[in-house]
Order: sequence, then C-alpha cells, then structure tokens
Amino acid sequence: MKIMIDTNVILDIIQKREPFFADSYQSLRKAVKADTECLISASAATDIFYMLRKSFQSAAKAKKTLEQLSHLVTFADVQGTDIHTALIRSMPDFEDAVVDAVAERNDASYILTRNVKDFAGSIVPAITPTEFLKRPPFS
Repeated sequence: MKIMIDTNVILDIIQKREPFFADSYQSLRKAVKADTECLISASAATDIFYMLRKSFQSAAKAKKTLEQLSHLVTFADVQGTDIHTALIRSMPDFEDAVVDAVAERNDASYILTRNVKDFAGSIVPAITPTEFLKRPPFS
C-alpha cells in the first residue's frame, strides 16, 4: 500500500502543532510500522524546507530535519503530466490538484491530509489522520 502525505500533516509532526500532532504522528507511525510506502511530492519538500527554515531560523536545522524525514518517506517526482492533469481537475486549489495527480500516478490508496474538503473532486480519496487511525491494520 502507498499513501500520499499532505504537507500539513508533515508540518504537524515536525513542528508538534497542537491539537493535530498526536493523530498526525500516530498515523505516520502506523503507516511506517505496516511497511506502507509514504509519499510526499517533491514540490512539498521545498515548501516544508521553507516553513522549517522560518520556524527554526536556521537553514542547517531545516536541512537536517528534511534529511531525517527522507528516511521515512519517498519523495515522489512532480512531472509535467501531473501539472497538465492538475490543470483540468475540478478542484478548488491547484496545489492540492497537483498532489492528487502525483498520488494517482503513483497508485496511492489515500491522501493523508487535515484538509479533506480541499480534495473534493480528487481521484485518490483523501482522509484525515484521525480517520486513518480508525482503519484496520494493513496486510
């Protein structure tokens, strides 16, 4: 199984953002423990770095954190076809449409996000960390 993890879930974990930290952390832990491939889009990596650099006030610490994250997730390339696909999707947010296109191309089962409403119309079903934790373990 593969899941695409949205930027907000990653930032909830790294920055320990409450009240979201516990469910986001436990959902990633559940996926890793079940040997689920956890994807984030390569374009999300730059967004995560930017947010961490601002939060930590240190590019070195942001890089180190992103390196640690790379041991848990796979960076999924964003291709030109994903951009074209996102442009024709009837989703309200272009960035989320790109995430959906990358998730679809990589055969992800779910997009793990706190903003399920933003993924209305997505091809890959979006679920929250809380919903993900309620699902039975994977085989």
